[in-house]
Amino acid sequence: MRILFMGTPEFSIPSLESLFKSHWDLIGVVTQPDRPQGRGSKVIPSPVKKKGIEYQLPIYQPIKVKDPEFLGEIRTLAPDIIVVVAFGQILPKSILEIPPLGCINVHASLLPLYRGAAPIQWAIIKGEKETGVTTIKMNEAMDEGDILDQKSLPIGDQETAGELFTNLSIQGANLLQQTLKKIETHSLTPQKQDHQKASYAPSLKKEDGRIMWEKSAEQIVNLIRGTDPWPGAFTFLGSKRLRIWRATAEPLSSFEGKPGKISAVTSESLEVVTGKGILLIQEIQPENKRRMEVKEFLAGYSITENTVLGR
Repeated sequence: MRILFMGTPEFSIPSLESLFKSHWDLIGVVTQPDRPQGRGSKVIPSPVKKKGIEYQLPIYQPIKVKDPEFLGEIRTLAPDIIVVVAFGQILPKSILEIPPLGCINVHASLLPLYRGAAPIQWAIIKGEKETGVTTIKMNEAMDEGDILDQKSLPIGDQETAGELFTNLSIQGANLLQQTLKKIETHSLTPQKQDHQKASYAPSLKKEDGRIMWEKSAEQIVNLIRGTDPWPGAFTFLGSKRLRIWRATAEPLSSFEGKPGKISAVTSESLEVVTGKGILLIQEIQPENKRRMEVKEFLAGYSITENTVLGR
């Protein structure tokens, strides 16, 4: 099979590596244009472009995939199948119809759950105990194509989005290999998605990391895990933003008080009242400072019981 790969972030890399090392003919890589990043706005190529250059593969970076010149290039390449892993643009019908075996997408959820750009983060934020990866045959709608294969994966109690990202990227590459072998041997039985059970996972914004202390301690822990490494869960100490990187919940605590109020200060944690239970903060990052354990934080900041976090 002649395979054209489309992907952009680190999540795509294990799948690209697995295709490069396979017996199939990897004919090129399509990725997003180089974009300015960081404070210096330095133009940085995507992880997939870097890996494609390492593998000496042809690289294509269309600003818009609907561009007629790009469509012509794909037709000239004549792929039997297009594999899409976190590419970043929705493919139009004009591309979906080019490969005779269709376009296959690797998605980081158990579809139809968590369709969209941030399924890993939202699964943790919503408190799911299980997620997985799905391969689908793509259509024009977002993540609504027929399911080809699925593999479930438990979410660890303390697992962050960054850690789950790595695990699912590897599982996605393995599932992709399984799916392509079934396509090659004509042993696939696609299954329609149950659209009534669909849920959605839109892109995260910085404000999505804001801690609402009226929520339960368990929900806040899920937010902290689900927004690590980006955008990070945060609150305020006075006018200064305070990021919370690690915390545990005491959901059965009967302590009453205003949500956000610090109920106890120890060398190991700050204990904060929530809408239900107590949040024990262990790792914190003051504005314009590095991450640190609470013990180190307390050496430089005056925090007492009855201090209220948030605005």
